[in-house]
Amino acid sequence: MPHRIKISIKGAVQGVGFRPFIYKLAKSLNLKGYVSNTNEGVVIEAEGNENFLQEFILKINSEKPPISIIQKLKTEKLPLNNFREFEIRKSRLKGYPDTIMFPDIATCPECLKEIFDKKNRRYLYPFTNCTNCGPRYSIIESLPYDRARTTMKAFQMCGECKGEYDDPTNRRFHAQPNACPVCGPHMELWDKKGNVIESHLNALLSSVNFIKEGKIIAVKGLGGFHFFADALNPDVIERLRIRKRREEKPFALMYPDILSVKRDCEVSEKEEELLISVRCPIVLLKKKKGCSASDTAAPKNPDLGIMIPYTPLHHIIMRYLKTPVVATSGNLSEEPICTDENEALSRLNGIADFFLVHNRPIYRHVDDSIARIVMNNNVILRRSRGYAPMPVLTENPQGKNIISVGGHLKNTIAVSNVSGIFISQHIGDLESIESYNSFRNTIRKFTEVYKINPETVICDTHPDYISSKYAKENFKNVISVQHHVSHIFSVIAENDISMPVLGVAWDGAGYGDDKTVWGGEFIAIDNMGYSRKAHLKKFPLPGGASAFKDIYKTAFGLLYEIFGEGLFEIIPGISGRKEYGILANMVKKNINSPPCSSAGRLFDAIAFITGVRKTAGFEGQAAMELEFLTEGLNSEDSYDIELKRTNDMIVLDWENLLRGVIEDTKNNLNLKIISLKFHNSLVNAIVRTAEKIDIQNVALTGGCFQNKYLLENSIRGLKENGFNVFWNREVPANDGGISLGQIAYYSYYGNKKI
Repeated sequence: MPHRIKISIKGAVQGVGFRPFIYKLAKSLNLKGYVSNTNEGVVIEAEGNENFLQEFILKINSEKPPISIIQKLKTEKLPLNNFREFEIRKSRLKGYPDTIMFPDIATCPECLKEIFDKKNRRYLYPFTNCTNCGPRYSIIESLPYDRARTTMKAFQMCGECKGEYDDPTNRRFHAQPNACPVCGPHMELWDKKGNVIESHLNALLSSVNFIKEGKIIAVKGLGGFHFFADALNPDVIERLRIRKRREEKPFALMYPDILSVKRDCEVSEKEEELLISVRCPIVLLKKKKGCSASDTAAPKNPDLGIMIPYTPLHHIIMRYLKTPVVATSGNLSEEPICTDENEALSRLNGIADFFLVHNRPIYRHVDDSIARIVMNNNVILRRSRGYAPMPVLTENPQGKNIISVGGHLKNTIAVSNVSGIFISQHIGDLESIESYNSFRNTIRKFTEVYKINPETVICDTHPDYISSKYAKENFKNVISVQHHVSHIFSVIAENDISMPVLGVAWDGAGYGDDKTVWGGEFIAIDNMGYSRKAHLKKFPLPGGASAFKDIYKTAFGLLYEIFGEGLFEIIPGISGRKEYGILANMVKKNINSPPCSSAGRLFDAIAFITGVRKTAGFEGQAAMELEFLTEGLNSEDSYDIELKRTNDMIVLDWENLLRGVIEDTKNNLNLKIISLKFHNSLVNAIVRTAEKIDIQNVALTGGCFQNKYLLENSIRGLKENGFNVFWNREVPANDGGISLGQIAYYSYYGNKKI
């Protein structure tokens, strides 16, 4: 006797070939019924033999499309309906969206094979895709995911493409961006005035020739523009730096394939797996001696940020070019990535020599994600293409519509509904009108697609953050969460850690509860709230935020805290500089010299004192170059950091460390040894402080833990002493994870007065 069941599935099940998979599976088991997309996910009704229905449920879980994710699968029995066949029904639009948008994903092997098959009708077609690959998040305007609700709605499928789309046995069955050279988008090559030089395949081939000639090409890709330039040519890279206003910050590189990457970089099995995954992020890799890429791509850096082609367009260009290119975001430094070709013609005209564009609109800007391998785990440093907007939490205990607006630097926003927390793509530093507009647009599009009318908006406690001001000016119920507490809750959320937790939050700066600059914090978190248990010894930060780049100001504040005006005798040559007299006056009179406990600023000061860096061209540069000096060394030597207890607070006093660094520098000890001792001192201090506080679960977070040496050795040291150690992997340890932590905090405590 036949039976009928209804199956409701939530998760990443739209835009990944899930309905075609269900259709084929049901037909193979002789089941009748239907499958349909809804705002809640996918709904299936199936009738047939009871054993076959049980097999159907098992195979949904075991044989689902590889890029799909099932969060919940619910079944219920229903009376027989006597379906005549199994079909894919039109999407249901009632209710509120409660499903997951899948990220843009890299070209699959089947499509790649077609692109380079001369007999295939999609030969060298740069918009080839199927249900297993291609654009998703960057083109989706609303849910559920159907062509009419994407930027592909303007392209009507030709007969052959429509036949593929309607054929349940075809790989492109219900592939929403399906297209071909006859009916789909096409490429054009423009000059700086917007005149069309070439179109279609000739546009790509001419671009390749221009790159070889040393030109800079602005290429419209999947989620925005890149600048492409010959990575072997130091002159064109220098020209790109000047035009883009990016003096020393490393450029990402794109290589033709994994074999060419291995010729220039050390690639572990895990790194290769990450490079060629469907997410295809930029991966930080160690350069080999004799690397073909110019050193100007990443000055003074032993690593390169490498990606391989992830769209048909990239594959075609790189197949003809055969050498690596700089593939950096299409923007001026600190501005959001450009997405529209006419906007690019205006904003990027002073940088690019030519523009390779296409006519498929980009609905959302999506930068490249950045990742590395730490302790044999994937660690995300920038979460965007391939990852956003996948949720990190599957449940929201409050069950309310919530928005978090993140921090000021490396901004992301997040929204929460009954199915979880969805984090936006990387937005960037909110330091320009363009970035602020991008921030607002991302909030608007997120709330529209998930139909969220927020009951609560969460921001950082810093009163001057643009994101915090926006929240307070535009919403009524706004809750502020301390910066480092948000960092710690980002780790708690993605690792599902049980309370209590000791969070070690080390970064450049965050607004402290005592209105000073925090950044070297040990914070205990339990069911009742949080309490600051320890911190680095404070020192004045003359110039405030300006010290982040003018690192001599940070060094001055650190030295002044110990030596007062005697520092002029301690550091040779410092007394003759006029600005140091001004800084001394600022510190003495407490003029714009906030007390600071920041680990990030400590890194900057040590880099300056040792002569590793005199200025910082970008955030974290001084700390990065200190880290690079530890490469290849193996020693447990360290300086002393004294742990001093004052009432219930432990202060990590770095005075002996500072004196040791000064002494070793005066004695011309190798900088590599000084840097190693400095790093080891911090690791030892973290472990010893954790032992004194004595909470079993320890969470490491904040921008300082992007330092691989500091993170890996802290993990090892804590584990060796019996602690359970957790760190950010799915979201960045930097401020890109703040938005997750903000909502996670509220999800845990709700409206409690903490």
